[in-house]
Amino acid sequence: MDKTTRGHLISAALQARRHAYAPYSHYPVGAALLTKDGKVYTGVNVENAAYPSGMCAERVAVFKAVSEGQREFEAVVVATENGGTPCGACRQVLAEFGLDMAVVVVNGNGDVVLETTLANLLPASFGPEHLPRNKP
Repeated sequence: MDKTTRGHLISAALQARRHAYAPYSHYPVGAALLTKDGKVYTGVNVENAAYPSGMCAERVAVFKAVSEGQREFEAVVVATENGGTPCGACRQVLAEFGLDMAVVVVNGNGDVVLETTLANLLPASFGPEHLPRNKP
């Protein structure tokens, strides 16, 4: 990912973060997901009084993209106040679409805290190839 694209995604994630609905945790998160064809989908965490009913920013971005026909992703940027990384559920959902995806985590000021791949965030991942019906 080039520097310009990275900067654009960081800005998009920070901007999205402003729209997070986090009245319980007070931990707003924004995500910007880049498709292989250059489109960007953003997401925010949306909390709910029934805690398990909420949704993380990364999964919101993935679900928005998939609902519009996207299946191939190049990178995701996650913006939190303190540079927190994606949760396990988000890592698993992202892994469904490729472990080679770049992952950039930034803090509330837009400073890069971590830049890695999804494979590094989710070693020994479980994927479609592990399901009996998908084995050759």
